[in-house]
Amino acid sequence: MACNSTLEAALAAVASAAKLDVNQSAVLTDFVCGYDGRIGDAVTGTNAMFLLFSAYLVFAMQAGFGMLCAGSVRAKNALNIMLTNVMDAAAGAISFFVFGFAFAFGGGAESNAFIGDYNFAQSHFSADDALANYGMWMFQWAFAAAAAGITSGSIAERTQFTGYLAYSTFLTGFVYPVIAHWVWAPSGWISAFNTGNMFLDVGMVDFAGSGVVHMTGGIAGFMGAWIEGPRLGRFDAKGRTQEMKGHSGTLVVLGTFLLWFGWYGFNPGSLTAIVPADGVLKHAIVARAAVTTTLSGGAAALTTLFARRWMTGHWNVTDVCNGLLGGFAAVTAGCSVIEPWAAILLGFLAAWTLIGMNRLAERIKYDDPLEAFQLHGGCGLLGVVFVGLLAKKSFLMEAYGKVEGTPYGLFYGGGGKLLAAQLIGAICIAAWTAVTMGVLFYALQMFGLLRITQEEEAAGLDLTAHGNSSYVFDDGKGGQDAKLLPPDAFQAKAPVKQGTERV
Repeated sequence: MACNSTLEAALAAVASAAKLDVNQSAVLTDFVCGYDGRIGDAVTGTNAMFLLFSAYLVFAMQAGFGMLCAGSVRAKNALNIMLTNVMDAAAGAISFFVFGFAFAFGGGAESNAFIGDYNFAQSHFSADDALANYGMWMFQWAFAAAAAGITSGSIAERTQFTGYLAYSTFLTGFVYPVIAHWVWAPSGWISAFNTGNMFLDVGMVDFAGSGVVHMTGGIAGFMGAWIEGPRLGRFDAKGRTQEMKGHSGTLVVLGTFLLWFGWYGFNPGSLTAIVPADGVLKHAIVARAAVTTTLSGGAAALTTLFARRWMTGHWNVTDVCNGLLGGFAAVTAGCSVIEPWAAILLGFLAAWTLIGMNRLAERIKYDDPLEAFQLHGGCGLLGVVFVGLLAKKSFLMEAYGKVEGTPYGLFYGGGGKLLAAQLIGAICIAAWTAVTMGVLFYALQMFGLLRITQEEEAAGLDLTAHGNSSYVFDDGKGGQDAKLLPPDAFQAKAPVKQGTERV
C-alpha cells in the first residue's frame, strides 16, 4: 500500500525503534497506509460536502433576492423583477460556464495576474479533482448570480427585459470573474493567496466578497440606474423626492430571512475546505465567521430601528431589513479575521453608512428602488476598509496561512500596508465595474434597448412586457371571471400622518 513520503519516513523510524524485522515492518506499513488512504478519502468527501452545501445555501439567496425585490417594488412590476432574478441565475449559469470560471480561475497559479485564460466551458475539467473543479464552479456561480441579483434591484421598474439579459450575461461572464481573479485566484495581482508576488506583503483581504461581490453588484446597479434616470414621478418638478413605497413589507421580511439564512453559506463557506491540505482543522474559522456575520447584521438592524424611529417617528420594518442586510454586506470581507466585538461596531457603522448614502442619493436625484448601491456598494466599501483597520494578526494567520511579519490591522499595530491594499483594491474594483458596466449600459441606452417607454412604465411591466399580473382578483365565480387587479391596487390611497403610531 503506497503512503506519502512523510508517513513512510515516520513508520520507518517507528519500526527501527521497535526493532521490527522486515516482514513486521511491512505489515505495519500496509496497515497504517491503508487507513491513511481511507482517511484521505474521508477528508476529500467532507470538504466536497462542505463546499457544495455552502454553494446550495448561497444559491438559496436567489429566492431571498426575489422576495426582497418583489416586495420592494410596486405591484405592477412584481412579476417582472421576479423573472429577472430567475434569469440572473439561469443566464448567469451559461455565461459563467462558457467564459466566467475560466476568466476567474482558469490556469491556477500559472495564469496572468489580470485574467484567467484556461478551462473555457470546463474543457479541461477532471473528475480526479472534482472538488477543485465542479465544486468550486458551483460555489462561484452562486456568487456571480448574487452579484447580478444585486444589480437588478437598482434598475427595477423601468428597464427592458432584453437589457436585463444583456447586463446579467455580461456581469456574470466577464466583469465579476475578472475581479474574482484579481482578489481570489493564486495568480491575481492583488490576491492574498498569491504567494509568489504578494501585493504590499499581504494582498487584499476580502474573505467572502464585500468588494468582489457586493461592491461589484452595487456599482453596476449605480451605473445602470444613473444612465437610465429616475422612475417617472420619483422627483417632482421642483426636484423634491416623492415616496414610492414597495407594495409588500411581508415579502421584504421573507426575503430578508432567506438572505440571512443563505449568508451562513456565503461567509463561513468561503473557506471552501474545512480540512485543508495541511490537515489542520479550520472549524474555528467557520464558526467565527458565522458569529461575526450574525452580530454585525444584528447590530445594524438595531441601530437602524432606533435611528429611523428617531428620524421619522415610525418603527419601519423595511428600513430595518435593509439595515440588517447592510451589516451583512459590510462584514463579508472580514468575517474570518475580526473579533466579535468589532463585528458589532461594524454593524453600527454600516447602519449609519446606509442612512447617509440614502440621504446623498436623494440630494443627487439618484433613484434606486432597492437601495442596492447604497447598501451593497456603500456598506461593502466600509467592510473592505474596516479590515485594514481591525484585522487581528492571529486570525489573519489562521485564515490565510500568513507568516510572522505579515501586515495586519492598523489599530492593532500592524502598520498601514493592509489598509493601503484594501483601499487600492476597492478603488480598482469600483473603477473596473464603473467603466465596463457603464459602457454596456450606455450602449444599450443608445440603441434603445435599456429603458422602457413612459406609457409602459405607467402601466407597469407585468402587463406590458409579460401580459400578466402578480395578483388576481376572483369574484367567486372563478375561471374566466377572474380579473387582474389594477396596477395601483396595492398603493396607499391616503397619506399617513407623520409621527403617528396607528394607521
